Amino acid sequence: MIVRVMGEGQYEVPDELVPRLDEIDNAAVAAIERGDEEALRSRLSELHAAIEAAGTRLADTSLRRSDLIVPPTDLSLDEARRLFSEEGLIPDLPG
Repeated sequence: MIVRVMGEGQYEVPDELVPRLDEIDNAAVAAIERGDEEALRSRLSELHAAIEAAGTRLADTSLRRSDLIVPPTDLSLDEARRLFSEEGLIPDLPG
């Protein structure tokens, strides 16, 4: 699976990581619903760390289509609410 981390690049990550990404995404959505920007940013940092740890960064010249797009760690609550859907910050996680 190809994941684009906004502002950082693309990573190829194993499909086995999807349940963990979904779990972190759900925690990020809960933080948004509570209005807890610090927790939101913490969860986004956790998403980035999981992707970077398990994934292989693709060359900046790679033209592969991203399966998922992860927002930056400095996303504000207002920005998150605009991106938020019932599916979470990361919509349509394959699973």
